[in-house]
Amino acid sequence: MNPGTDLPVLVIGAGPIGLAAAAHLTDRGLDALVLEAGPAAATSVREWGHVRLFSTWAELVDPAAEKLLAPTGWTRPDPAAYPAGADWVGQYLQPLADALGDKVRYGARVTGVARAGRDRAVDSGREEQPFTVHVRHADGREERITAAAVIDASGTWNTPAPAGSDGLPALGEHAHADRVSYRIPDLGDPAVRARYAGRRTAVVGSGASAFTALAALADLAEAEPGTHAVWILRRGITGSTFGGGTADQLPARGALGLAAKAAVENGRATALTGFRIAAVEQEGGRLTLVSEDGHRAEDLDEVIVLTGLRPDLTFLSELRLGLDERLQAPIALAPLIDPNQHSCGTVYPHGVAELSHPEQDVHLVGMKSYGRAPTFLAMTGYEQVRSVAAHLAGDHDAARRVELTLPETGVCGGAGLYDQPDTQDAGGCCAAPAVTAVPVVIGLTVPDREAPAADGCC
Repeated sequence: MNPGTDLPVLVIGAGPIGLAAAAHLTDRGLDALVLEAGPAAATSVREWGHVRLFSTWAELVDPAAEKLLAPTGWTRPDPAAYPAGADWVGQYLQPLADALGDKVRYGARVTGVARAGRDRAVDSGREEQPFTVHVRHADGREERITAAAVIDASGTWNTPAPAGSDGLPALGEHAHADRVSYRIPDLGDPAVRARYAGRRTAVVGSGASAFTALAALADLAEAEPGTHAVWILRRGITGSTFGGGTADQLPARGALGLAAKAAVENGRATALTGFRIAAVEQEGGRLTLVSEDGHRAEDLDEVIVLTGLRPDLTFLSELRLGLDERLQAPIALAPLIDPNQHSCGTVYPHGVAELSHPEQDVHLVGMKSYGRAPTFLAMTGYEQVRSVAAHLAGDHDAARRVELTLPETGVCGGAGLYDQPDTQDAGGCCAAPAVTAVPVVIGLTVPDREAPAADGCC
């Protein structure tokens, strides 16, 4: 960042990582401005507030944020407890946004970012120009904000991947949108509970979100006869399908896979493997999923698609980003998180060096920095923004320093997660098998069902 500028560092998104970025910038004496499209802090987290995280409070509070909160009388929650998304918002994220005061603006959607007076093709004087950020407010008013640097922490929540195995929506997926969901259902909501109770629901995906949905539907089946889940997997079931189990250094993350495994073992879910969805059809008022090879999963009432998330890069189209062509993650970061190359959930701690782009002073952080790669941890994002803020403040030694040790998943091996390009998967590898219904899977001990459930990000 050009020294001596009086322009703010603009942060896109007032979620966990965006707010942490603002806290680190403030701690460094830099002026931060956070733009949040929603009406309150952590709008996306609020949408999955019913889901319990698999990280403890000790791993969910950023050090610079805690320093900012301390003078407000904030009390740190029990570090060993596992919060739900709503707890994270109410006990930490909204208080942090409140502590940042007028540095956070709500109802402000970023629609474009560019160099002032320079489109993407222009070289002349480019790096000397500040950024111009185009904003549309909730009341329809448009604004242009000038910034010295841009940190995009807008996440990927609003761009879920579709059911189609080729990365595009399956035929009929949009036509039956009223019965296709892309979120973990909140079965504590009576209306949502009624939607799935006593019905057959397909759960598409094999990551932490799919595990959580399967476990929730299995619990519902205990109280509501006729409730059943059909688990759609593009590959076969192997020893690593259910994650690291008791070997995972984040115990609650390991418990997620074991809870899904229990749902299959006790007959409340049926696993249908080697099923690559090509179409969603309706027959006699019920849905049918059709695979690429013509197999059919019939008599379904609902479909929950949890095949991953993607970054929205449209509003960054006038910036020169260096992104991996497959993962849409920064080029230097992609090899560390590429599921085609390794099956470990551990990512080497990284910072500004891996997050930089040809466009100077632009950084994608948080889940957005992972592009299409899975298994992001909040503590990874906190380390990212610590390093980026140090860099923008001119403290390059601190920016290069690694101040984080990440826990391992217990699912590690020499082969990649995705020997085939299946971005829904979260562990192991195998050749594409024939379509198989799997009523029972034998293996690890299932933990107590009170173990925390979680989304795939924290």
